[in-house]
Amino acid sequence: MLKACFLAVALSFYACPALSIASEIAGTVVGVADGDTLTVLDSSKREHRVRLAEIDAPESSGQAFGNRAKQALSGLCYRKTAQVTVLTKDRYGRNVGIVTCDGVNANEKMVESGLAWVYTQYASANSPLFGLEQQARLAKRGLWRDANPVPPWEWRKRR
Repeated sequence: MLKACFLAVALSFYACPALSIASEIAGTVVGVADGDTLTVLDSSKREHRVRLAEIDAPESSGQAFGNRAKQALSGLCYRKTAQVTVLTKDRYGRNVGIVTCDGVNANEKMVESGLAWVYTQYASANSPLFGLEQQARLAKRGLWRDANPVPPWEWRKRR
C-alpha cells in the first residue's frame, strides 16, 4: 500500500509540473546579456544564466529598442542583489524564472516600461503581465511608441 501511494505521488509530479517545487537562486547580478537575460553570481561563486520568465525583449543585436531594453534591465539589476524563483530550464540550459532585484520584480518592470512583450507562447493565461502590457501600449511607453513594433519572436524568424 505504501509503495502504491509513493508511486502515485511521484507520478503526479511528472504528470502535473505545477506541483513541482520551484528552486531559488540568490546572488549578485554580474552580467546582463539583453533585456530578458542576465547572470547571477551566488554566494558560492557559481554563475547562473537566467532568462526572465513569460517575457521577450527586443534583441540587442539590431532590433529596435533592443539596446534600450538591455540598458533598462541593467539599470534595474546590474550589481544588485537578485532573488530568482526558477520555474524551469530552457533548451539552452538557462534557468527561467521570476527575477526580483532589490525588491523590484524585473519581469513586471520590463513589460510595464514598454521594453518587453508578454511571451504569449510561454505565459500563463492569467498572468498579470498581460494587464501591464496593455497599460504600456495605451500609454505608448517604450517600444509602443513605434507605429508598428515587431515582436522579437517574429524578428528572429525573419533573420
